[in-house]
Amino acid sequence: MDPLVSLVAASLAFVGTHFALSHPLRAPLVKAVGAGGFSVLYSLVAAACMAWMYFAFVAAPSGGLGGTGEIGWIISTIITLPALVLFLGSLIGNPALPAPGAEKLAARDPKGVFAVTRHPMMWGFALWAISHLVLWWSWRTNVVALAILVLALVGARMQDRKKEVLMGEAWAEWEAKTSYWPKWGKLPGAGLLLWTGGIAGWLGITWWHMGAGGIPAGIWPWIG
Repeated sequence: MDPLVSLVAASLAFVGTHFALSHPLRAPLVKAVGAGGFSVLYSLVAAACMAWMYFAFVAAPSGGLGGTGEIGWIISTIITLPALVLFLGSLIGNPALPAPGAEKLAARDPKGVFAVTRHPMMWGFALWAISHLVLWWSWRTNVVALAILVLALVGARMQDRKKEVLMGEAWAEWEAKTSYWPKWGKLPGAGLLLWTGGIAGWLGITWWHMGAGGIPAGIWPWIG
């Protein structure tokens, strides 16, 4: 199979199995194999699809689309910082994560990144995907980025529907206090500590990007 076709198939499998296992197949599978068995099955399927995507990505041609030049790099650089801030902020106090006490978290007034959107993790992934799409560097990158974009934004909507069933009134109250669409004007107020950690992580990850992918990212193309 052509590597790019294989990558498309792997990406479709990754997104499709995630949606299927997270939503229509979740309840019957949990009933059949238990919560622990379902977690193992979910992890194995996700790992298999990601491995398939990785090997297909490596085998597919890099570059080839010419790119959007320096303006593309500037836009990508600007986008990736808030993407990381949203992601890092979503790891603490997130009622959408499958952890005990989610109802109590949903009862609190939203603050930090949750004042921006109730899906900061998903929007972090979405911005990461957009930052790669605007570069228009290669078809293999575009395929993966588009898959992540769909997974993030469609998945966030589907997560709302699932949480409405699982958490009932608690999630309905959280939805009433928060927004699916980001309120970008509130992102600067997400917290000094979070922004400091986000900037430090962003500098480190974009520096690492050169060694891992052979392509400079962030501010590094301009400063050496």
